[in-house]
Amino acid sequence: MAGQRRVGADRQDAARAGALGEGTKRHAQRCDRRFAVCEDGAKRGRPADNALAYDAGKKIKGRKRHIAVDTEGNLLAVIVHSAGIQDRVAARAVLMRLFCTFDTITKIFVDGGYTGKLIGWAKEMFGYDVEIVKRNELHTFKVLPKRWIVEHTFAWLNWSRKLSKDYELRHTSAETMIHVAFAHLLLRRST
Repeated sequence: MAGQRRVGADRQDAARAGALGEGTKRHAQRCDRRFAVCEDGAKRGRPADNALAYDAGKKIKGRKRHIAVDTEGNLLAVIVHSAGIQDRVAARAVLMRLFCTFDTITKIFVDGGYTGKLIGWAKEMFGYDVEIVKRNELHTFKVLPKRWIVEHTFAWLNWSRKLSKDYELRHTSAETMIHVAFAHLLLRRST
């Protein structure tokens, strides 16, 4: 009897594997910027996507973008997904991607929307010390420590014309466009 055959399954996993079939992990020297800050930013999707993706809490149709940045606002990890997925679930994907790329990070500051079992899960899985930055008073403007770094990065990214609206068909190409926009931003800063 022939076994089941998986056609075209996990091509990305095979591409990410090393020469011996082991998963490769990039190590980065982070100096003293060992904190990560996570936040989400929502973008409205195309009309075909809107029927499937809706966040009733934020009243958003389309897609959401979750990013992790270091304390200087440099992009570390990006996840783009349907708006119908909760922020706490998507935060796990960001933390997994962050750990696979930068395993030296020890402390993460997150928005108030990432409460719940995420803190214990991150500590158990990766050893991260997760601190939630919450607002103290409602309906008043106050710059929150560490949270403004992510908001500032989203503002930088929105200067890119491709990111001002959601033009991409797939979430992977939307993630790639975020990386391209940030690389363009870094090149403009260096000159």
